[in-house]
Amino acid sequence: MDLKVFAQQASFEGATSRLAWAGFFATAIAYGPARIGFGLFLPAFREDFELSTALAGLIAGGGFLAFLLALPVAAWLDRRVAERLPVLVGIVSATVGFTIVATASGAGVLAVGVAIAGASAGFCWSPFEDAVERIVSEEARPGALSIVSTGTTTGVAVAGALALGVAFGAIDWRTVWFIFGFVGLIALVTTIVWVPSGRGDSTPRTIRAPRLMRRRALPMYATAFVFGATNSIYISFAADRIVAAGSLPGLPGDAASAVMFLSYGIFGIVGLATGWMVQRVGLALIVASIFTAFATSLAIIALIPGSWLGVALSAGLQGAAVMMVSAVLSFWSLRLFPGRGSVGFTVALVMAAAGSVLAGPWLAGSLIDAIGTKIAFLSFAIPPFAVALAFATWAYVLSRRPTGQWSR
Repeated sequence: MDLKVFAQQASFEGATSRLAWAGFFATAIAYGPARIGFGLFLPAFREDFELSTALAGLIAGGGFLAFLLALPVAAWLDRRVAERLPVLVGIVSATVGFTIVATASGAGVLAVGVAIAGASAGFCWSPFEDAVERIVSEEARPGALSIVSTGTTTGVAVAGALALGVAFGAIDWRTVWFIFGFVGLIALVTTIVWVPSGRGDSTPRTIRAPRLMRRRALPMYATAFVFGATNSIYISFAADRIVAAGSLPGLPGDAASAVMFLSYGIFGIVGLATGWMVQRVGLALIVASIFTAFATSLAIIALIPGSWLGVALSAGLQGAAVMMVSAVLSFWSLRLFPGRGSVGFTVALVMAAAGSVLAGPWLAGSLIDAIGTKIAFLSFAIPPFAVALAFATWAYVLSRRPTGQWSR
């Protein structure tokens, strides 16, 4: 091979790797402690700030609302300036939010910190759609995007490990949130160094609403909405459900939530294989499997919250499902909107955020107070089960006639 060609290929592969891992670190912060931190430490927050379930739901919902509001701002910055800027804004938002939570003196300040940190999820992911589409070869994109989305699993697992230290008295929860802030500074540096500062085009690109709302995209948006509602309820209240039920045998109360999120993060590594699995069995069957896992996860927490096996299985199913659906939405949007992947993906994330806000913790907190945690969690399992049934039916129908892998 010509040395010049080899050098160019090596440089391209290096840029691809750096971009993917920069996305990994950004999502580890934004979708790790910034997104699940409140639910993870809710038992400790309840004790220190005297939170009711309804108030906890309002605070958690504020974080998801900030996520929703950040998404269009991130899209605007991405299209008008560059992909790197919204990611930087998101990481700064997470770092500031972590610091506010660490120094909070009351529920009001806590809510502000949770909201500011929660906004980071709206800034830190969708810009990588454009960056990957611009820099990474088409055949390598599912793998690169799987690395970006699976950054979440590391962020969640590390947060869970630190929370376990808090439960056993090795460290204070405020110190943990300061540590989150320090890690945010590290992610800031990797973004500055590894994410290209330029935009792929010399002019901003636009996309018309009718194209975004075409029929082929509606299943992705509906899937995203139910995903947002289901996962936001789980990460906000599942740990609290375990602790309220008496925790896990042999553990102090707060340790149960740490064990749950450790399992959530560790099993989420399955997300790295999402692209490979979709290529082999088809999109519809993968989505059906993902939402079956979501529904089963909620049902297990409803029925056996005091079982080690039950908690590990529930959290593992939830974590694996989250990582997989995140990757699916990521490269599904690239297929639906070639050349405009981040815009289509942003709409999918808006639908997920809308599910988090409209049918997430705000509604769930009130429902739990009204009908009890067990019945509420069983009720929460119904929507993802309905999605699983719909996609399983779709997979069966399409298996009766030859189709391309992405229409399957």
